Amino acid sequence: MTDPLDQVFAALADPTRRAILGMLLEDDMAVTDVAAPFDMSLAAISKHLSVLADAGLITQEKRGRLKWCKLDPDALRAASVWMQGFGQFEPVHLEDFERFLASELNTPPEL
Repeated sequence: MTDPLDQVFAALADPTRRAILGMLLEDDMAVTDVAAPFDMSLAAISKHLSVLADAGLITQEKRGRLKWCKLDPDALRAASVWMQGFGQFEPVHLEDFERFLASELNTPPEL
């Protein structure tokens, strides 16, 4: 995957990674602190963090003996802009749509 938008959506597809991003909204965290609430190995958490970092959603830096994770506040900008393009459509009201179909097909709507 070379498209940055593809990487962002692939990273966001996993609930563990979304939970990690939610935790990092609060503050920077050491990898061990990120791992604490999850029932998985530190290696598995590190893999999730690598996916987030590769997508540009977080940055990691070494501080002393610990590796710290920080949310990149601009990371979701491209995904947000792409999704806003779909906001231009009016929401579909199913009851109105059903009445429209019934009138087009000359059948009474079921209520």
